[in-house]
Amino acid sequence: MTEENVSNGTEARIVKSGEQKRKEHNERIIRTGIASIMGIIAGILSYLLIQNETQGVIGLLILLGAMVFQKHIFMLMKMDVSGLGGKDWFYQSFMAFAFWFITWTILLTIQ
Repeated sequence: MTEENVSNGTEARIVKSGEQKRKEHNERIIRTGIASIMGIIAGILSYLLIQNETQGVIGLLILLGAMVFQKHIFMLMKMDVSGLGGKDWFYQSFMAFAFWFITWTILLTIQ
């Protein structure tokens, strides 16, 4: 990675090489794919494990488990999660939530 500190007053920025940008972009795509797949799996499990409307909270717990499990998948894939901030984790959680909700809703409507 090429790092150049450009200082013009108070601003300093890091210039990244094309290869570094491509690697980070591919990691973001993989993280988004994992969040989507975890959401779909959580939606299917929610559909299969919940028998009536009063057990809907269990669906949320399954979703939360999928959100937490994402970090462990990232670590198994040797992805650097130390650079992820709150905004990144919110995005990962929202993607899992969206796919969970859509999958579970579709499965409930075809019943």
